[in-house]
Amino acid sequence: MESSGTGPTGPQSPAEEPQPPQTAPLYPAGPVGSPPPQYPAVNQAPANVAYRQPAQATNGLAIASLVLGILWIFWLGSLLAIIFGHIATGQIDQSGGAQGGRGMAVAGFVLGYIGMGILAVFFIFPFFIALLAASA
Repeated sequence: MESSGTGPTGPQSPAEEPQPPQTAPLYPAGPVGSPPPQYPAVNQAPANVAYRQPAQATNGLAIASLVLGILWIFWLGSLLAIIFGHIATGQIDQSGGAQGGRGMAVAGFVLGYIGMGILAVFFIFPFFIALLAASA
């Protein structure tokens, strides 16, 4: 067998040895003699980081107003949705942004007014019309 200069492990001559791959430096090099870049201490936050504010707490009466406005519960829920919704909007306004849920409170008392309107149209007005017809 002829030996071509290569063995089972690769080239045998020193000129043909593979070179290790070149890697990029870990940080960009500055001018010669410049100090290395400064990094913040372990427990020190960088000055340019934006912090999130804590989440607002949702007003419980606003949630109750929305739930009761949706359920109606023989129109008692509609009445309570109106009351709780108006109380909740007042509490949210007085909290100075600490409480959220104004949209739920408004939706709750609007649904409550709709429920009371349906009560009036279907039960109270027909009752008065029947009374007026009976007395005539």
